Amino acid sequence: MTVGLRQLCCRLGMDARSFARGAASLKDAAQVSVGEDLFRQVVEAEGKAVLAAPADGDGQLELDWSASACKATTPDGREVSRVYASCDGVIVPATTDAEKQKRRATAVAKRRAMPAGRREALPPLPPRRRGSDQRYKQVYLTSFYDQAKGRRLVGVTRKDHRGLGALLRRDAARVRLPAADERVGLVDGAACLRRHLEGLPLEAVVLDFRHLAEHVNDASRRTFGDGSDEGKAWSDAVLHAARHEGYEPFFAKLADWRAGLRGAAKRAVADRLLSYAAERREMMPYEACEARGWDVGTGPMESMCGVTTDRVKGRGRRWDIANAEAMMALEALHQSNLWDKYWAKALCALN
Repeated sequence: MTVGLRQLCCRLGMDARSFARGAASLKDAAQVSVGEDLFRQVVEAEGKAVLAAPADGDGQLELDWSASACKATTPDGREVSRVYASCDGVIVPATTDAEKQKRRATAVAKRRAMPAGRREALPPLPPRRRGSDQRYKQVYLTSFYDQAKGRRLVGVTRKDHRGLGALLRRDAARVRLPAADERVGLVDGAACLRRHLEGLPLEAVVLDFRHLAEHVNDASRRTFGDGSDEGKAWSDAVLHAARHEGYEPFFAKLADWRAGLRGAAKRAVADRLLSYAAERREMMPYEACEARGWDVGTGPMESMCGVTTDRVKGRGRRWDIANAEAMMALEALHQSNLWDKYWAKALCALN
């Protein structure tokens, strides 16, 4: 296939709800007939090539921006360079090994039912690759972006937390993270995510304020009751203290609330919230963030989680986890504004 046709297959494969529809759209758009299976193979193979490109020193796609060019204005009017780093895990539906065994058994049974001459003319079935041990597998996403959210570098890996750490370090080097005046990590508070962000040269790793609010509001419902005006007033006061007054006033309000509770169940709820806050004390410098004009939400990261998994999630969809990662890599390439550069490089490689 030509580079242009591969590119069109990938674009249609990403946007379609199935590879069959993608192949049909290719016939409508370019008058090229490609079987569903070949269409799928082309798209998934290109996604795997995208994953390999940044790891290849000569094949790595150069960004047209670096951390030092990511300008932001502080509340006092100074211009600085500022970059945010974030990461998260998403759950992807996977094909289990039992499902693959069942598919193979069905294919073998169909062949055995064929007339001998027709069966012998068929090529042998390809070796069966092992499926997943679980119906859902975790894939990690990373993102580096500027204050305006126009410049970003999105990465994906199906490897474990060690693979996440390697991806963060690699992409931090690609954006030249140490060159920024201000370097801020944003995360939902999961221990493994926090640990890997703390391995980067960041000024602070900040707990997503919305996640803190979810824990506070949940504790309010469990202790004051659903829809309680008193509970809402308490939540608002506690979160205002965390956002504008500092950790000490925030924690003091939690302690006072816990002291006034009656009943073991309610006190257990309070203890969990107090423990959650205490373990993340260094991640809640919200008053300092406001003074410096820093974001305190992981909205951009959560948005990437949504768009990169849109193609791989849905009713009836199950994937080899390597192929799901490949599809997500194509979307990450697009979200990183490197789509045109990747295909231009592929075209130049032919000359």
